[in-house]
Amino acid sequence: MRAKTAIQTGSAPAPGGVYSQAVRAGGFLYTAGVGPIDPTTREVVGTTIEEQTRQTLTNLMAILRAGGVSETHVVKSTVHLQNLARDFAGMNQVYGEFFSEPFPVRTTVGSMLHGFLVEIDLVALLDD
Repeated sequence: MRAKTAIQTGSAPAPGGVYSQAVRAGGFLYTAGVGPIDPTTREVVGTTIEEQTRQTLTNLMAILRAGGVSETHVVKSTVHLQNLARDFAGMNQVYGEFFSEPFPVRTTVGSMLHGFLVEIDLVALLDD
């Protein structure tokens, strides 16, 4: 069995439970679901989907960097929106500021989120 390595950075919110910010395993880096939390104050950043998506992706970029990769390595994302119909367009616009072609594959679903509008997790390919 190949080893897995936990990734932790103070530049993104600390886990609120028994899980890692990310794990490197089997040639990939997998992040936990991350929301729009300020890593220092632990408060939700923003009231709009655009503000919250930007903070969420900023947190995820910090985790990717701590794991030795960047947004160009991301192959898959899962986006959870509290209100899929209302917030998809705003999330999608900000998401496009962080990723370029070829875009990662993405699944976007409506979810019951407590206290914020968006949560995203990523899978990134590690360099050989």
